Amino acid sequence: MIERQKRIKRGFGLFRTTHLVLILAAMVAFLAACGNSDGGAKTAGASAAATSGGAAKAQPPAVINYGYIGTNKLNFPGGAEGWGLYKGIIQEELKKYGITEVKPVAFPNGPDQSESLISGRLDFGSLGDTPAILARSTGAKTRAITQNSTDNIGYLIGKKGGPTTLADLKGKTIAIQKGSFMHRYIAGLVKEQHVPDVKFIHMLRPDGEAALSRGEVDAMTNSAIFALKQIENGFPLIDEATKHSNLIGGSLTVVSEDYLKKFPDFPKVWNEARQKALKDLQSKPDEYYQFLSQLNGFTPELNKKVTPIETIKEVNFKDDGVKLLDGTKKFLVDEKLAEKDFDLNQWLLK
Repeated sequence: MIERQKRIKRGFGLFRTTHLVLILAAMVAFLAACGNSDGGAKTAGASAAATSGGAAKAQPPAVINYGYIGTNKLNFPGGAEGWGLYKGIIQEELKKYGITEVKPVAFPNGPDQSESLISGRLDFGSLGDTPAILARSTGAKTRAITQNSTDNIGYLIGKKGGPTTLADLKGKTIAIQKGSFMHRYIAGLVKEQHVPDVKFIHMLRPDGEAALSRGEVDAMTNSAIFALKQIENGFPLIDEATKHSNLIGGSLTVVSEDYLKKFPDFPKVWNEARQKALKDLQSKPDEYYQFLSQLNGFTPELNKKVTPIETIKEVNFKDDGVKLLDGTKKFLVDEKLAEKDFDLNQWLLK
């Protein structure tokens, strides 16, 4: 309002004072001439500097909030991201850009993490590809910056004394984590194998495991080390995604577009820090598996079997990884699990 009043007064003065108009006209002509001589070059130079080096000089907020899936007493994820935070490698790299603290925040599943990212409580996070795609399909303003893995395996575990084959699942109830990569696996499996009248019920992993033990559900989807532990305890393995290459999942790191406005160079900075952490853990495999053991409570040997270092992606968004993402997105859209389609290549920051 104040600025508007100033413009009104200025316009009124110009209307009444012809002499002032002439003076201003002369000044404008003079400034234009200066601009033609060297001012334009200075502006172009400033623009070029902003394009080439301005992003690197951006001063992001001192604290960055990072989401991941799973809870543990150390409050770190696995993989290169978790190792880098555990060892302080990533923090040291981010300090170079004015980020003095990384706050890891644990979530039980991907949809919950996506909600926090959309609401602004998180700046970025790592999660399964299915929940990340589903969030983007609803219009979430995110960009995918890292493809952490491309071989997340879903398992279908039956109750003791219950179904042991896919055909046995007709009319049965399966506990799933809605919106997770395991949801995509079981939905694709039931469709592919033409299993009729299956009922899905949403349960987080601990609740699903308890319900399966009590016989309240006929089967459940589970992942990695937790599924293998159930099998060891006598629960029948009905199916696993390794038998269906098109149903294998992956994981991504996504960042909010709002944060990218504050720190445009973040994807490059983050991936370089992650790469440094990956090289460090590759040189210390025994120590890394001990770290995973602290996170999930299972032995280093079992962690090595289920999540070997070799499965951590070194190169971002390779052709096979993008193909996996595109296939997952297409399935979610075709089955109307995703709200709407979107351009995958415009979402990925390669």
